[in-house]
Amino acid sequence: MGAIFGLKGFKRGDLDGFFGLFIDNLLQLMLIAVLCRGVCGFPDELLVGRILPGAGLSILFGNLFYAWQARRLMARTGRDDVTALPYGINTVSLFAFVFLVMGPVYRETGDVQLTWRVGLFACLFNALMEIAGAFCGDWLRRHTPRAALLSTLAGIALGFIAMGFVFQLFAAPALGLVPMMLILTSYGSGLRPPSGLPGGLAAMVLGSGLAWAGRWLGWLDFQPMADTPALGFYPPLPVPGDALALLASPQGWSYLAVIVPMGLFNLIGSLQNLESAEAAGDRYETRPSLLANGLGSLVAALFGSTFPTTIYIGHPGWKAMGARAAYSALNGWVIALLCMIGAYAWLLKLVPLEAALGILLWIGIVITAQAFQAVPPAHALAVSLGLVPALAAWGLWLVETALRAAGSSLYAAAPKFGQDLYIHGLIALSQGFMFTSMVLAAVLAHLAERDFLKAAVWTFAAAGLSWFGLIHAYTLTPSGVANHFGFGAAPAFAYGYALSGGVLLGFHWRYRGAIPEYKL
Repeated sequence: MGAIFGLKGFKRGDLDGFFGLFIDNLLQLMLIAVLCRGVCGFPDELLVGRILPGAGLSILFGNLFYAWQARRLMARTGRDDVTALPYGINTVSLFAFVFLVMGPVYRETGDVQLTWRVGLFACLFNALMEIAGAFCGDWLRRHTPRAALLSTLAGIALGFIAMGFVFQLFAAPALGLVPMMLILTSYGSGLRPPSGLPGGLAAMVLGSGLAWAGRWLGWLDFQPMADTPALGFYPPLPVPGDALALLASPQGWSYLAVIVPMGLFNLIGSLQNLESAEAAGDRYETRPSLLANGLGSLVAALFGSTFPTTIYIGHPGWKAMGARAAYSALNGWVIALLCMIGAYAWLLKLVPLEAALGILLWIGIVITAQAFQAVPPAHALAVSLGLVPALAAWGLWLVETALRAAGSSLYAAAPKFGQDLYIHGLIALSQGFMFTSMVLAAVLAHLAERDFLKAAVWTFAAAGLSWFGLIHAYTLTPSGVANHFGFGAAPAFAYGYALSGGVLLGFHWRYRGAIPEYKL
């Protein structure tokens, strides 16, 4: 039976890995539920009856594939310590599709059906980009320094995962501090808690007990989630007509300036996660991994979900927990079940979120540490430089969130910023930050090796990316920061990078053959 459901060879570490990945996936579902109602106007019958079942099916599809892939690698190598690639909905894509694609359509038209169809079109186009990228991703992976691939992940892990959730945890220390310390103690020492339970499960049990006991005794202001959908059975139903409805309409194509960068974002992110898995000891083939990635997003679009799925950040963390292949399959089945019966919110009604956030903090710091540990010592500077654009993107998210909470917007407040915060520099650095992180880290990695020619090639690539708007280009609108995608989109950056490339070529010609090749 375990082999049929992908749970063959279930280990105790799989339970730890499951809870970590499950909580992360569950948070994405809650964000979808909250944002789609508030920003896109989606009613529960669409959200619970179409979008979430489609998302659950796509997550199940990917998790089962990557569990099978891990078992196949085990059989081929004779190892029993292979960890499956994690898989789920990317937070950055989720926000982009809600605020920059579907949200504007709903504000302009008030048409829920049209808004949903635009989201399906965006998800479908993203899937096709991921599938196409499977045929060139291996080349890019071979010609990119590891520091360039891992530094961006470290920046995302440090900002959007570790720091983002640790704020929430320290805002409710009575609920979250003890479970966090239990997780750090268990995983940091490599020893299980005295109860014998996996660290993640023990933390959730302890945190839940503290929350409900404190509420009962009147010591804690723990308020269980009140907004829960009705339980029922909501099977995923194919909606190819809705997914394909806008192929011949300009409505969907008008958002390519958002869709194309997000497709590239997911593709590059998947490559970085594959490199992160290899650095942790598990080398997966690029093409089948990316093909399954794209097919999962295709399943999402064709079954009603407006959110693409992708290879997830966190493999080294799950591996450090002892997770193998079955954790992925178990996560897929549980997430799919919760989506198809409308029970995704009920778990958070019983278990306070703060009890599980320590798992995400652990994942964030493990990935950040790996970026430095898995590269040659001379490339540590390159990793540090590659962190900067990702942290800028996180900083911009903090600024925008604070302004919205104050009843303002970045569009209204930007002219008021002075030299205390160079807001336009922050925005420019955050736009296309994954590409910028890769470029800057790759340039410095090659400079550490005194390979000025390769460093120049990466700098000229940055000039091209700037010229077409894939990095640094933006338009500030009342809805937020929008990509400025087109010919001559960020000319100042393009010229700057091109001139910098010329300087590097000068170094190459001046010192060619004059200095010994750097040995790592």
